[in-house]
Amino acid sequence: MSDRAGQVRPDSVARRRIVRRRPPQQSLFSGIYGLVMASALVAALDATGGRAEPGPDALWVLLTALASGAAHGYAHVIAQRASGDGAATTSRLRSVLAEWPLVAAVLPTVGVLLVAVAGWWAEATAVDAALLFNTVALFGCGAWAARTAGHGWPSSCRAGGLDMLIGLAIIVANSLLK
Repeated sequence: MSDRAGQVRPDSVARRRIVRRRPPQQSLFSGIYGLVMASALVAALDATGGRAEPGPDALWVLLTALASGAAHGYAHVIAQRASGDGAATTSRLRSVLAEWPLVAAVLPTVGVLLVAVAGWWAEATAVDAALLFNTVALFGCGAWAARTAGHGWPSSCRAGGLDMLIGLAIIVANSLLK
């Protein structure tokens, strides 16, 4: 067995091993917001006792995400304007377009609802699948953010678990209200 205590790695090698791709804070924020919004919308649009209409539900989820992303981006524009920076610049348009992760986060939910439109699943099954996917994705986002911040696996899993509680709360509320 060799003695590794005497071996020293150059700084560049050590740094390269611990550098992880950090999620942009705005993308992570918008993505998590989109996942929670998609879960709440799909749970609220789930027909109880009525005729299942997954197509219009998918459209509503997508349109709501587009409207929310545009509204959130425009709120940034208003805040920039209120801070005294009144000049119209391309950065304002970028503020609105930077909300794309919110829309991207709802696409799996829209896709699952479209599977129900195709008749492969019942709408209730699609809603359950979307809620489960979004809950697992919330765990993944929380754990990924913690890992890239330098936390160990146990701490990252706890962070992911706490984020996952939001999805579980929506699932429990959906079950209780239906």
